[in-house]
Amino acid sequence: MIKSITDLEVFNLSYQLAMDMFNISRNFPREERYSLTDQVIRSSRSISANIAEGWGKRIYENEFKKHLVYAMGSLEETKTWLRFGRDCQYIREQDFEGFSRKCDELGARIYKLYENWKTL
Repeated sequence: MIKSITDLEVFNLSYQLAMDMFNISRNFPREERYSLTDQVIRSSRSISANIAEGWGKRIYENEFKKHLVYAMGSLEETKTWLRFGRDCQYIREQDFEGFSRKCDELGARIYKLYENWKTL
């Protein structure tokens, strides 16, 4: 039974991804502080923040689902910033591949939740 936001696996996965993005971005060059670093942190945090906001409005099924769509959008944005990090050689290919797998898994889980959520 889901009693709180932390009982949602997609929330926990998205929160962990945001923390991973924070940690990897600490190794980016200082000149990226207000561009790539800021963007990847913001977009990754937005995933779990949107899931949480939607959860708070879950009595309205369409509101919760709308926020899941926003979370999917933020996930795609995060994936784009990751590509920039890799292509600028701030993220090793091996790390990029690991993050990509995490993002793909998270996206599939958010979509599945979107498809299956029914407000009681």
